[in-house]
Amino acid sequence: MTFSGVNYLAVLIAAVAAFAWGAVYYMVLSKQWLAAVGRTKADFDAQCRTPTPFVVSIVALLVMAWVMAGTLGHLGAGQVTAKNGIVSGLFLWLGYIVTIMAMSNVYGGRKTALTFIDSGHWIGVVVIQGAIIGALGV
Repeated sequence: MTFSGVNYLAVLIAAVAAFAWGAVYYMVLSKQWLAAVGRTKADFDAQCRTPTPFVVSIVALLVMAWVMAGTLGHLGAGQVTAKNGIVSGLFLWLGYIVTIMAMSNVYGGRKTALTFIDSGHWIGVVVIQGAIIGALGV
C-alpha cells in the first residue's frame, strides 16, 4: 500500500470539515448526549478546560481522513469520485465504526441512546470525509 500519492490538502480539509460537523452535531444534541453518558454539563466543562480532547479529536480525524484516502486510492483509476467516497464511507461506517461502537457500549453497560447518538455523528464524519476526498482526489 503506497501513500505517496495522497492529496494531503484533501486530507486536511476533510479532517477540519469532520471536526466542524462534530462540533455542530454535539452542540445540537448536547443534552441528549450528556443524559446518555450520565454526566452533567459541569462535568463535561471541567474535562474540556484542557485542549487534550480537542487535540486527540483532530489527530484522530486526520488519521481517519488519511486512511480514507488510502482506501479510496485502491478503487483504481477513474473511480475516485465524491459518490464512491460516500459509498466507501458508508461501508466503513457499517462494517467497522457502528459495529465496534455497539459492542463496546453494550458490554460497557451504556445506554442504547448513546450508540444511536454517536453513530449519527460518525456516519456524518465518514460521509463528509469520503465526499471531500473523493471530490478532490487522492
